Amino acid sequence: MLLQVPDPPVQDMQIDHFQLVSDVEHLDKQAVKITTRARVPEDHTIFSGHFPGRPLMPGVLLSELMAQSSGFLLLSLADFKKMPFLAALKEVKLREFVLPGTDLTCQAERIHDGSGYAVMKSRILRSVDKKRVCDGTLTFRIVPFANEELHQHMLARAREVGLASNTSGMEGAD
Repeated sequence: MLLQVPDPPVQDMQIDHFQLVSDVEHLDKQAVKITTRARVPEDHTIFSGHFPGRPLMPGVLLSELMAQSSGFLLLSLADFKKMPFLAALKEVKLREFVLPGTDLTCQAERIHDGSGYAVMKSRILRSVDKKRVCDGTLTFRIVPFANEELHQHMLARAREVGLASNTSGMEGAD
């Protein structure tokens, strides 16, 4: 299934709600890849301490953007019947500083799947010049949803980022 979304303005990350992905730009279930977009807010309290006079996006939030992007791919592949939980980060490299107001593109692909785990390769690029700012390998544990509240939350969040619903769950629109 291939999802190609037009390029609306990128919304700021909702850091306070831990929602970093703005929208899904491209989903290819056959190639097992996803591309998402996000925009670092111009002004947020997180920058007052990270760092005074030189605000930078924290690396842990860049890692979370890779995790959320990978998670949307894994949720889609499982037809939103199972939940991926981040289990490990490996060889994550922060390659460039990310400043407030930066538009980002995150690309993720599944490189291994089995025994209830999935291994993903992910990278974040600055949208304007395609310069890589962060990359790494992420491992997820794939389990049934713990409760219906979490399942419904994830379905609603998927709709917010541009994944369309159908009667069997969630799936990218053509």
